[in-house]
Amino acid sequence: MTSLDKPTTEDTSADDARAVTEAALFEAFGGVRGMVETVLPGLLFVSIYTINKNLHMAAIAALAVSLAMVVVRLARKDTVKHAFSGVFGVGFGVVFAMMTGNAKDFYLPGMLYTTGLALAYIITAMAGVPLIGLMLGPVFRENLSWRTRNPGRKKAYTKASWAWGLILLGKSAILFPLYWWADTTQLGWVLVALKIPPFLLAVYLTWVFLAKAPPPIDVFAEMEAEERAEEERKAAREQERAQHAEDGEATTGRHRRP
Repeated sequence: MTSLDKPTTEDTSADDARAVTEAALFEAFGGVRGMVETVLPGLLFVSIYTINKNLHMAAIAALAVSLAMVVVRLARKDTVKHAFSGVFGVGFGVVFAMMTGNAKDFYLPGMLYTTGLALAYIITAMAGVPLIGLMLGPVFRENLSWRTRNPGRKKAYTKASWAWGLILLGKSAILFPLYWWADTTQLGWVLVALKIPPFLLAVYLTWVFLAKAPPPIDVFAEMEAEERAEEERKAAREQERAQHAEDGEATTGRHRRP
């Protein structure tokens, strides 16, 4: 293998950074299982309602499958945040639909949440505290160090937050007209179809921005290193005091000799 064929250290570091970014995004957004848990309740609701137009049966089935996914995660001692968020979303949808008697209202809380989240991404990006950075900072073990110590990452987080905000706003711009003008099954199937593609696009753009950004500053490693250094300084001071004490005893012993 020639020198041109050998991977350079920079290439290896870049590959490692991309792999870490990919793993962190996979963890933060739930991966394949999280996407299934997001899609399945809505898919079950619209499927049952399309077949028999029974609001109560469709709503109960959607809520039951959401609760079942939480139970499965608890039994396996997995992270339950994505499953729990699905339960709350489905629960609010069931309450709205039951209160109004309008099956389309099953989707309304999720649509309002999507719009609110889009605005949160955009507003925080404009304010210089991008929401995606607040979400991913702990995952990358950098917390908020990117705000003041890593401007390249702050820029990447800002771009990613804008991407999430605009993509989710575009999704809302499609769904809300359908909420007013389409029937329940049309709205439901379009909403199910729009669950995954916009999400994947936003995650991909986030990965692109972060893969090109400087690596995160591991503040946890810095704190651990500082703790070790402090322990070493403390041990050195104790050793120095012990040495002074021994020297003092030796000096006193010499003065006491006849």
